[in-house]
Amino acid sequence: VGARDPIEVSWPRSAMRSQDIQDADLFMELAGIAGVFVGFAALITVRSGGPSDPLEVAPMRVMVSMAMLTIVGALAPVTLVRYDLTDHQVWALSSALILVGWPLILVASARTPEYRASWATSTAEARLTPSDVVGGTAFVLYMIVSLVAPIIILLGVAPDLEAALYFTVVVLILLGTGATLLGLVFMQRRPTSA
Repeated sequence: VGARDPIEVSWPRSAMRSQDIQDADLFMELAGIAGVFVGFAALITVRSGGPSDPLEVAPMRVMVSMAMLTIVGALAPVTLVRYDLTDHQVWALSSALILVGWPLILVASARTPEYRASWATSTAEARLTPSDVVGGTAFVLYMIVSLVAPIIILLGVAPDLEAALYFTVVVLILLGTGATLLGLVFMQRRPTSA
């Protein structure tokens, strides 16, 4: 009886990598947390009989949209890694989804009547407080990081940092969602006029 050649099993590269994606469990947890935020939004809406004040509806929509962007952003690399893609392709395609998602959220929100009414109300008051300046500055910095990091990934400028940059962006979107929810929770309800 002659010696047999060992049987070589050739697994597709993506099948091996799907187990090895850096922080796959953390991405799944981020998606779950974002889903909880969507649930909170639904609970707030149902419990209050449905928000009718534009100052409540506009941030509620933004919060739900950001939570959905977090879910898409968290699940994209976990899904894409199952295909025979390089690490850069996984992070670049996932980043492209984020870069498409942000303008969709901003444009869709700005087109709603509640957002326009909320904007009109806030600009009519036209009192710029120090907290408005700090909040506005923080928002601008938040958006810069949330948009520049995916662009860096797409350009392939820092290949060793792509996973870390992408994870940071998804966490930032989740934190923005939480901040919006916190703002809604602490928003004082105005008495309804009869």
